[in-house]
Amino acid sequence: MDTGTTRPRPLCRTSNSGKPFKSSRPTGQEESGSWKFAGKEGNNCTLSKTEFLTFMNMELAAFTKNQKDPGVLDRMMKKLDLNSDGQLDFQEFLNLIGGMAIACHDSFTKSPHFRK
Repeated sequence: MDTGTTRPRPLCRTSNSGKPFKSSRPTGQEESGSWKFAGKEGNNCTLSKTEFLTFMNMELAAFTKNQKDPGVLDRMMKKLDLNSDGQLDFQEFLNLIGGMAIACHDSFTKSPHFRK
């Protein structure tokens, strides 16, 4: 019987051994909202290259549309993929989010409207 609600899919976490395990408890992955793009190609614990490109084109469209170099997203994926497995796990994805936060902070603090 469908009650109109959907069950949250299990989220991935990393155990002390470094191997992923699934949990239905909220983690940073759920809070990010952007992790909803993971799992479209199978593994809901990682973003494939296609899933990463979809995320970038949908959530960061202003960035991707203003790029003159068509290879920039491929290079970003390669640089973020620290273990070179062709997938971005959540830890690798957080490097993108952290880098964006730093860039925004730097831009804000260099603004003429910023007060120290």
